[in-house]
Amino acid sequence: MSTLKRRSAAKPAPAKPTLLVGGNPRIARADGGAAATTIMTMRKSGLKEGTGADSASRLIDARINELGDWRGKTLARIRILIKQADPEVVEEWKWRGVPVWSHGGIICTGETYRNVVKMTFAKGASLEDPSGLFNASLEGNTRRAIDFHEGDRIDEGALKALIRSAVALNTSARATVRPVGSRKRPRSA
Repeated sequence: MSTLKRRSAAKPAPAKPTLLVGGNPRIARADGGAAATTIMTMRKSGLKEGTGADSASRLIDARINELGDWRGKTLARIRILIKQADPEVVEEWKWRGVPVWSHGGIICTGETYRNVVKMTFAKGASLEDPSGLFNASLEGNTRRAIDFHEGDRIDEGALKALIRSAVALNTSARATVRPVGSRKRPRSA
């Protein structure tokens, strides 16, 4: 006689969340599909990633309040200037808690570090910068950044002009065409 046991056709147990780097769980979608949202837990603040522009705006508000020093004030001022330059801007919360502003594509991000608030323009290398605001990430082919240190004065007019230029680039026909250098060339025989 065989001692094989027949398995019941019971539903499989729900899967445990997959842990990402840093131990953050990846939550599966209700329909059983791939992960839809990653919950982001910031060590000191307890901020969590949400969905929708309203949620992103609240998370950016919370980050500004959490900082509570010159970095929070600088990030808040940058945010106001972005909204003044482009009233249609969309606020997002990405990449483990980075404020992102978009219109037809990413305009810029607002990262905060111990000694600097960094405003990175996604297509900064393609933008004219007559006022010389870009002072970081100058060696790359795509991005450019502005590092604000404690006590730095923001040239508000020049920054708004740069933001408007980034929006114009994102919404132009040129932004949808691949750069010339990335087109495949036929091999010669």
